[in-house]
Amino acid sequence: MAIAAARGIVVGIDPSRDWHLPLAWAADEAHRRGLGLRLVMAAPPSRDTHHVDGEPRTTALRQAADEYLGAATAWARQRHPDVDVTAELTDGLPASTIGRTAGQAHMIVLGSRRLSRTAQYLSAGSTVVPVTAQAHCPVVVVGDAEHITQQPPYLVVGVDGSESSKAALALAFEEADLRGAALRAIAVWQPPHFPLHDEEAALQAQRRMLSETTAGWSQKYPDVALTHEVLTGHPVEELATAAEHALAVVVGRRGRGGYCGMRLGSVVHGLLHRAHCPVITVPAVRGRSDLPSS
Repeated sequence: MAIAAARGIVVGIDPSRDWHLPLAWAADEAHRRGLGLRLVMAAPPSRDTHHVDGEPRTTALRQAADEYLGAATAWARQRHPDVDVTAELTDGLPASTIGRTAGQAHMIVLGSRRLSRTAQYLSAGSTVVPVTAQAHCPVVVVGDAEHITQQPPYLVVGVDGSESSKAALALAFEEADLRGAALRAIAVWQPPHFPLHDEEAALQAQRRMLSETTAGWSQKYPDVALTHEVLTGHPVEELATAAEHALAVVVGRRGRGGYCGMRLGSVVHGLLHRAHCPVITVPAVRGRSDLPSS
């Protein structure tokens, strides 16, 4: 059945990189959720204002972009004929263009060239960092394919007790349930630089937080096999290692907890470059982290 694209899955199409992985992920997600799929591609304004042939050149570039977007649209429709697929070619920089769709999107999906952190900030075409930091909906960064051959399939969710990590947990359960996958809920305790007299007490506090945060969700999603793990080390490394063979790793962003920050957060930023599976980041949205009533 065809569903309107409003509040659907938005995927950014970037002609400078292969769009097949992020588009496949987005199309599959739209199919699983019964949502529309909206392909968005930005045509940056021309910087050439000194040549008389500037207008024909701009027209040719826009025509090429339109053909590129058309090919991606046709590919998505062939992959899932039941999904309502729309496409939009707009003027402007990719980050601002795609970012504007967040208010009308259920989720935004982006590809990644795995630029270094410095290159991400300096690249005029960079979309991952600004969109992930500012969007008010979940953002999925697909730099590597899902590990669908892993049996049983599983997702990893980072839990730190913050509101955004609770929202991440809610989405992680949804994703695991839709995919028939298990869910590994992980808290990471990072030892302080100074000696700690009672390390076991700190670990116990993490176990208690993890248990309390996940309480009740298994009743809501009885088909999702949930495991709890408290790991010791650096959160980026531990979560990335745990998700080495995962379908995706899910974390919260823009909260006050240890996995979040005022901008993007060191752990979220680190996972975007370190994780070898899709990274789903979730903002703290009122109502999303609350356990649904049965």
